[in-house]
Amino acid sequence: MSANKQEDRKGASNWREFFWNPRTHEVMGRTASSWGLILLFYLVFYLFLAGMFALTMYTMLLTLDDYKPTWQDRLTTPGMMIRPKGDQLEITFSPSDVQSWNGFVQNLDGFLSPYNDSQQVQMNDNCLPDKYFIQEDSGEVKNNPKRSCQFNRTMLEDCSGKTDRLYGYSQGQPCVLIKLNRVIGMFPGKDGQSPFVTCGAKSFSRSTVQGLRCRILRFIMRHTFSMGDRSGLQAGQMEDSDKIGPLAYFPSNASFNLMYYPYYGKKAQVNYTQPLVAVKFLNASLNTDINVECKVNSNTLAAGSERDKFAGRVSFKLRINK
Repeated sequence: MSANKQEDRKGASNWREFFWNPRTHEVMGRTASSWGLILLFYLVFYLFLAGMFALTMYTMLLTLDDYKPTWQDRLTTPGMMIRPKGDQLEITFSPSDVQSWNGFVQNLDGFLSPYNDSQQVQMNDNCLPDKYFIQEDSGEVKNNPKRSCQFNRTMLEDCSGKTDRLYGYSQGQPCVLIKLNRVIGMFPGKDGQSPFVTCGAKSFSRSTVQGLRCRILRFIMRHTFSMGDRSGLQAGQMEDSDKIGPLAYFPSNASFNLMYYPYYGKKAQVNYTQPLVAVKFLNASLNTDINVECKVNSNTLAAGSERDKFAGRVSFKLRINK
């Protein structure tokens, strides 16, 4: 027992001497001057690293422009979007049910508020149509802020919310606004021809059609139909092109005029309001889903690919219930 106690005391004494040795005045095995040199080394080392990082960031920031991106991966075709969007690009409502379309009306009112004629006259210029509104910088002198062209809300006519503040939803003739996404420095047309929008029944790719055919064949093989069932199936297979009915576009040429391009960026062109095209469904079929696709047509923009469903086009589902 006494031997164990002596060993414990010796171990405790060694630990105390490691933290503080009164004979050599060392703390954890080092003198004060040794600790000072180590701390000075790490202080200088980390100050050097911080200086290198600050210098690198400063050099990188010198290459950036406050008004446009230094490097830009130019899109071959800009995306498109609609207003109102609804849930998952689905617009479903009943003209007799105010609650079913009131949210769409409020969405359009809020979206179109910057397009009010009085606000556009104060902020933007009355530009020459069918001509690019180019505002170049003079060398190192930036021509900022840049001006923008007026897009007056009344240009949307029946879909402006002025002649019909409910945008046709109470009558079963809904308006849908279409916009082209902003891309800095994009020239969407040439030879004075502005890009324009066309809407129609959504066309499915070959792979999608083949998949649907396989599903239908499997369904038919598993079930037997009466004559009434077959007639109902045939009615349900009516093409979307027959369901969509006549359309009206506003402006009437359904174009994004060239005078609204090129776009110079949100900071350089603070009052920019992108052009819109409104499509009004005049006599769409009731109580059925209608797959609609709107796309932009241009002599400079490439056609959208099947891999990107928003490249130069937008698809949405419309359903008007009784």
